[in-house]
Amino acid sequence: MAMIGFKDVSISFGGHPLLDHVNLQMERGERICLLGRNGAGKSTLLQLIHGDILPDDGEIVRQQGVRIAMLSQEVPRGLVGATIDVVAGRLGSDPPLPVSEDVSRHQQVEKTLSRMNLDHHARFETLSAGLKRRVMLARGLANDPDIMLLDEPTNHLDIDAISWMEEFLLRYGGTLLFVTHDRMFLQKLASRIFELDRGVLTDWSCDYETYQKRKQATLDAEAGHWAEFDKKLAREETWIRQGVKARRTRNEGRVRMLEKMREDRRSRRDRVGSVRLQAQDAGRSGKLVVEAEDVSCGYDPDAPVIRDFSTVIQRGDKVGIIGPNGSGKTTLLRLLLGECPYQGSLRHGVRLETVYFDQLRAQLDENKSVADNVGEGNDTVQFNGKSRHIIGYLQDFLFSPERSRSPVRILSGGERNRLLLAKLFTKPSNVLIMDEPTNDLDTETLELLEELLFDYPGTLLLVSHDRAFLNNVVTSTLVFEGQGHIGEYVGGYDDWLRQRRLPEPPIKAEKVKAERPKPARERRQTLSFKQQRELEALPHQIESLEAEQKNLYQVMSDPSFYQQTGDEIAGAKVRLEVLEQEIEIACLRWEELESLNGN
Repeated sequence: MAMIGFKDVSISFGGHPLLDHVNLQMERGERICLLGRNGAGKSTLLQLIHGDILPDDGEIVRQQGVRIAMLSQEVPRGLVGATIDVVAGRLGSDPPLPVSEDVSRHQQVEKTLSRMNLDHHARFETLSAGLKRRVMLARGLANDPDIMLLDEPTNHLDIDAISWMEEFLLRYGGTLLFVTHDRMFLQKLASRIFELDRGVLTDWSCDYETYQKRKQATLDAEAGHWAEFDKKLAREETWIRQGVKARRTRNEGRVRMLEKMREDRRSRRDRVGSVRLQAQDAGRSGKLVVEAEDVSCGYDPDAPVIRDFSTVIQRGDKVGIIGPNGSGKTTLLRLLLGECPYQGSLRHGVRLETVYFDQLRAQLDENKSVADNVGEGNDTVQFNGKSRHIIGYLQDFLFSPERSRSPVRILSGGERNRLLLAKLFTKPSNVLIMDEPTNDLDTETLELLEELLFDYPGTLLLVSHDRAFLNNVVTSTLVFEGQGHIGEYVGGYDDWLRQRRLPEPPIKAEKVKAERPKPARERRQTLSFKQQRELEALPHQIESLEAEQKNLYQVMSDPSFYQQTGDEIAGAKVRLEVLEQEIEIACLRWEELESLNGN
């Protein structure tokens, strides 16, 4: 028997139903990702499963005694107290449990805190955003749920926290249903996909990569079907206008069929359109954008947020910034803009037109309407030298005329992000500064934003915890590596993982004292099984990298290579630099393992 099932469940809040006669079943141990556009009803579906709201129609069947816990998108405000009390839920005015139940509950809470590496007595209100999310997850898990519902669990988490959550949830034995825009998180966790689209829930029963292929094929087939339907409807409309012939008795069936086709066309729910993203070009900046040399920044001179930082950013560079929450990423953006005090040398280029995407969305006035926030009181905006009506411009960002007149305070997180993009792109720029632009955006809009930034002719500085987004957009990364030091690497997130040097484990003094020379035969036995396998694989890896390097040199030596676009030439040069570094790192590792092996 399924742990939970929907039978013809429907719900709406005015307008089209968010769920239209939906059926689903969830089995024990499944990891299911729920996909859908912003506003499709994903959070509503989770609330129905959790029992927070009731459907308008249909039946929800739960297995007897099934326990369901939910981690919502936002951490509840005003929650204070020790971590153990927050996880145990002992902050309200609930009556005390019987002694036996209280002891059992306490043991479960202690076990959960230990399992999730949380400090029992840390004050919840002083924790970072990532640790607060971990505590709220622990609060749900302390109830030993059969089903865990997670609504955007990676929102506002840094990369380390996201990686920890991935590994934890992979080991979790219960049933998971989660909503996420993080494609790497989705790909790693999901064994089954639910998609909510125009009120219909589709069960794809596959992983994310397979879903993408099947979904595109389905959309192509649907488009073909509706195109043929519309052609037939147009022919029948032409026929009915002939008048007398259409009213003959033998044609009554054809008239009834036309009426049915009209009804089908009226009830059809077309897919929500895609956001039409386009940035205004302010013309080329100078070749140099920012040059920093031995720059430090911070309120405490003994512990600066940024220490002895040097870099050169040139026109067309797309730079990703990676670091834990609170490490100073936003401070680095402000430093590069020259907006905070610093020591050292900082130089800016000429003809810079900068646009700044603020992760806190402070540029939006919550009491003004959507249109007033973008038009600033005007009915039109200037875009690439042409005047556009503000309502038409906002429709490019999926805001209906009614929504455009609504106050910002009622918008969802995804709508606010789209609104801020709409506001920023009314201004010409050749330098884009984007601080966490991906939060709350659905996957389709994320991919469109990726395309825009990839093709953007200016310079991009991007703070993001979205690993796939970084891989697909940036050409280099600045990484906070502790104590104010920032490392610079070629390529995106995966490239940084390959290039970074992991710190050597400390050697204990007593172990050093105990060491003595060993015979050659004994030294050859010091490699672990994993190191031995790595040593055996390295020659082939180096050979493969060198073959790719040689092939790339041959391609670049051909005069026709330089007839390609600037982006293609730059991409090849970047790849060549990455290959050189990877070969050097692999050779050093090979020498290190060979020396350990005593050869």
